[in-house]
Amino acid sequence: MLGLCVRPAWTRTPLRRWLPPQLLLWLWLRLLAVLCAVALFCELGIYYAVMLGCQWPPLGAPHGRGGQGSPPPPLLRALFLADPHLLGALKGHWLDKLRREWQMERAFQTALWFFEPDVVFVLGDLFDEGKWSSPEDFKDDVLRFQMMFKHSPNTELFVVVGNHDIGFHYEMDLYKLQRFEEVFNFTSAKVVTKKGINFVLVNSIALQGDGCSICEKVEKDLHQLSLALNCSRQLDPNHSNENCKEKDTFPASAPILLQHYPLYRVSDAECTGEDSASAEEKKLLFREKYDTLSLEASKKLLWWFHPRLVLSGHTHSACMVLHAEHLPEISIPSFNWRNRNNPSFLLASITATDFTLSKCFLPRESTIWAIYLTAAVVMANLILFHFNFWQWMMHYLINKHKSI
Repeated sequence: MLGLCVRPAWTRTPLRRWLPPQLLLWLWLRLLAVLCAVALFCELGIYYAVMLGCQWPPLGAPHGRGGQGSPPPPLLRALFLADPHLLGALKGHWLDKLRREWQMERAFQTALWFFEPDVVFVLGDLFDEGKWSSPEDFKDDVLRFQMMFKHSPNTELFVVVGNHDIGFHYEMDLYKLQRFEEVFNFTSAKVVTKKGINFVLVNSIALQGDGCSICEKVEKDLHQLSLALNCSRQLDPNHSNENCKEKDTFPASAPILLQHYPLYRVSDAECTGEDSASAEEKKLLFREKYDTLSLEASKKLLWWFHPRLVLSGHTHSACMVLHAEHLPEISIPSFNWRNRNNPSFLLASITATDFTLSKCFLPRESTIWAIYLTAAVVMANLILFHFNFWQWMMHYLINKHKSI
């Protein structure tokens, strides 16, 4: 009698269980559709989803000068970000550059589409290697920056120079400073006036007070600007002030000071918020002229300009401090995932007499990787279940256990 050996169905490995080509194609098409949907959300949609929770901060009641029936002062909507740190040719890995530059471009372009700001200010360290870049590399970095941060004619963009753009004080020279100024129409002491609001843009790298040629010129130019601004704020049409006759005229509004280095503070120990420095970093004392401006330079700027708000970058972490118990300074975190997991930017509603600020966070890099990892695990399990892999594995382990 011929003996037959019949193997149980569960002993057949998944590799031996062939599917009709049509069903196999349908399976892969569904998996591809899921993969595309996850990628589109992580690379495009998540920026819109996150920024749905942001909005322009509302101002309080307008402070009109002409009584209750006077029109409200013009409102300026400004977006502030800091420290993009575009990677250069020397240290930047191509994959890192591609990933982080895509992230910054999508975040910025989504913010422009959502909020349509009147003006954007970037508070220094546009580049990571500007202080070392050759003319060719610098030109390439500039083109990439202009592509990533392109904007409509309805939005103006201004930048402030940072230490990674031209080097720390001991690395700064006239060539590096001039090539940055020519490309970005920046001067080391500049007033930008929009809708009656004065912004003072400062080259804080040059405020070292050691008599270097660049430093002397910057301090002289800043002092002259401060005289012109103060004359404009005190100017009385019925009284001619001889010292103010030849000064430029600006709107009579207390300025907003924009610079890369923060004003002098001992550390970030008093800073709070989810995007403030880590507990270990808060224990570190700041070095004058490296982490912050010197105490002397800080006092000069405050005395010269009497600003109503100071905005700075450089530390890559958020902080809000009060100078002289009434003047707020906001340090804006880095806009680059390479420097922190939760980048952010500021939205500001500003008039000549008032301002309000709100913060808008970008997606966390860890969140995006978690979504990708979760999707990969789910898809892998769906494939394995489809081929009865886990059923086969369970029976295999049970059978192996019985044989022992």
